Amino acid sequence: MADLEVDFLLIGGGMAAGNCAARLRELGAEGEIMLVGREPEPPYERPPLSKEYLRGESERPEAYVNEPSWYEQNAIDLRVGTNVMSLDSAARTAKLQGGEEVAFGKALLATGAMVNILRVDGAELEGIHYLRAFGNSDAIRAEAEQAERVVLVGGSYIGSEVAASLTRVGKSCAIVMMEDVLLERPFGQRAGRWFQALLEEHGVEVHGGQEVEAFEGAGRFGAVVTKSGKAVAGDLLVVGAGVRPDVMLAQRAGLEVDNGIVCDAKLMTSVDGIYAAGDCCNYDSVVHGRRLRIEHWDVAMQQGRVAAENMLGAARDYDVVPYFFSDLADWASLEYVGPAPAWDEEVWRGEPGGGQFLVWYLSGGKVAGALSVERSEDLGEARRLLADGVDVSGSKAELADPGSDLSTLG
Repeated sequence: MADLEVDFLLIGGGMAAGNCAARLRELGAEGEIMLVGREPEPPYERPPLSKEYLRGESERPEAYVNEPSWYEQNAIDLRVGTNVMSLDSAARTAKLQGGEEVAFGKALLATGAMVNILRVDGAELEGIHYLRAFGNSDAIRAEAEQAERVVLVGGSYIGSEVAASLTRVGKSCAIVMMEDVLLERPFGQRAGRWFQALLEEHGVEVHGGQEVEAFEGAGRFGAVVTKSGKAVAGDLLVVGAGVRPDVMLAQRAGLEVDNGIVCDAKLMTSVDGIYAAGDCCNYDSVVHGRRLRIEHWDVAMQQGRVAAENMLGAARDYDVVPYFFSDLADWASLEYVGPAPAWDEEVWRGEPGGGQFLVWYLSGGKVAGALSVERSEDLGEARRLLADGVDVSGSKAELADPGSDLSTLG
């Protein structure tokens, strides 16, 4: 006999679970809802951790998905700082940290992701940080106050955002990355060179094409040593080596996992009535015709809300085109729809020199992705062209002309 019975059990402390709870109540769900998160905070957004929160420009409550009082006002049993130790998908029960057993009707797994730890010589030195939670951001900010030079490992979002933020508050920063050009993996070399030049103009030192061999220091981090023999010195290190989906709970429960928790187009896992959303969700995309697992704020929010609708019987395919954004201090804001795993042509709408442009990533004559820097007005049409699979091979002049009316295409 379970200690408690709930209609909806939401597991995770981020955007997906927080928005799932809100959507359930918005749609009139009257059953018992329990939200369990292992972090000591109510569900919160992670983007500020490398941006305004890291710079000391915002406080924790500003990142909360819902006001802390909202949970009590909406009869949500919120359990923070609590792990779900096991899940019995057949019996529909979950065991919480401390031994309490909860019976549930439907469940959402929004367990997120875990940072990849670099296992190299010197990994145990003091002054080495990874960024995933409020506490990580606090520790980086505190140590950065005393640091003269900060080294970042990784040339994607975390590395570039943290470098921009710490440079913005007066720190000297250097990036060491395997990529030849910053952000080239998602956006290609030409756009990547623009972002890299922007950071370099503000004083960030970039070392591309470098694989980490070891960290050196006498008790505390002192330098990154690469396999080519380069040593990049500093007194604080932040590693952004990507993340991996947290599937441990799902795997122990017997759910299908493969680079995430495998879900159908409605975000249901291999077990009826159990859904997944956010960084851990590998879903069948009806938009792309392939499986996707996306690690970004907007996708977690949207999937949490669609999962709620389907828990209440909507049977809705998750058909939202993934959207991404990033801010590099106050120097530039980028937005992107896609993702394009590969492309055979780029069409530029506007020139990078002016700081306002959109890049179309085309594959087989169709839009596979679009990157905007200060051209948000084009993204709605980019999303439509991608979702509808419009052949734009004969419309490249219109795509490139900043003054053309994109709504006439397709």
